Amino acid sequence: MTKASTRAGAGGARARRRPAAARAPAGKPGDRVVIRAARRADLDQVIAIDATVTGVEKRPYWLSVFRRYGDGARPERHFLVAEADGRVAGFIIGEVRDWEFGAPPCGWVFAIDVAPEFRLAGIATRMLDALRAGFRRLGVRKLRTILARDNTLILSFFRSQGMMTGPFIPLEMDLDA
Repeated sequence: MTKASTRAGAGGARARRRPAAARAPAGKPGDRVVIRAARRADLDQVIAIDATVTGVEKRPYWLSVFRRYGDGARPERHFLVAEADGRVAGFIIGEVRDWEFGAPPCGWVFAIDVAPEFRLAGIATRMLDALRAGFRRLGVRKLRTILARDNTLILSFFRSQGMMTGPFIPLEMDLDA
């Protein structure tokens, strides 16, 4: 999965972060939230969330992502879901990458999304907190992501979490030119 696939739906900007163990306010979607490793049985719901946001169902892509990130065989790879009210409310995927671009090992967020009806309940923050905790256990002290410039929803979310512009500038070119 490319870093550019980080997509909207993280749960909106928040003025302050909730602790990882915090619950959403009583009576709101996501009252009972558990952040856990994704299971094969979660994929239909992950695919549905992604399709709702992107407008495209990418089943083969998500099966491939699950094979790479969801098997739990590599501790540096994480595919987590937020389970709320008995269903998948969101997902986050990330991994530790070593020495690319000359940088020491760091954690990358490749994808994060929350079903629209669960947004603004702190679910994205809790998923990001869980991912960061996993990275810290591996000795990683830096978190990065790449997103589209016009993706203001996810940009606002990441900035509300304390992320800011990093030391790298993404460059690209068309290969058909």
